Amino acid sequence: MTSHIQFGSKRIDFTLAYSNRKSLGITVTPEMEVVVKAPVDTPVEKVKEKLSKKAPWVIKQLSFFLSFQPKTPVRKFVSGETHLYMGRQYRLKQVNGGVESVKLKGKFIEVTTLDKARVKKLMKEWYLENSKVKFDLIARPLIERFKKYKVAPTSIQLRDMPTRWGSCTPKGKIILNPELIKAPKGCIEYVIIHELCHLIHHDHTQRFIDLQTKEMKDWEKWKEKLEKMLA
Repeated sequence: MTSHIQFGSKRIDFTLAYSNRKSLGITVTPEMEVVVKAPVDTPVEKVKEKLSKKAPWVIKQLSFFLSFQPKTPVRKFVSGETHLYMGRQYRLKQVNGGVESVKLKGKFIEVTTLDKARVKKLMKEWYLENSKVKFDLIARPLIERFKKYKVAPTSIQLRDMPTRWGSCTPKGKIILNPELIKAPKGCIEYVIIHELCHLIHHDHTQRFIDLQTKEMKDWEKWKEKLEKMLA
């Protein structure tokens, strides 16, 4: 069942699931869902009371995951429109030509094609190819640095994720959102370091935060920039 509580000016929606457990547990997922698991027959009011006590922590977790929610505005892919690449703004310029290509030229992303309807597809392919190259170059020294903890990702893969910038699977595979190529290098480093820290600490505990701060002292700056850059 779904319900909510009011904590000051904040409304916290949550999903309640009953199970054969002895204590009540509260989880905030990377998709910004609040899930409460409670013993069978626990009154809803008791659940809300416990959630109210944990509300500051819940709100902090929701804010933490906000930086992993891409919010890039919808683009029409027409000449003159601005597009981001590695943290800088470029204007899209469509050029008529039989040999299709996408190139950076000065302050422009120049897309050559005879069919305007193909501009979006060509740019998406261009972003993806550049993501593969850039992410690999940025990740290599960071992965090398984490070897002192005797951990390394099994692989780094790219995948479109509407609500996340990155993730780390239980088997150690790091997945990055290609859209991250639109952000500055520091933001990309932050997301990669964040996922590398998950190879050591799987939850967002204080030990996780301490490790992330140790490996990137100014991570909060890049987290905030990522939130604002693609908002």
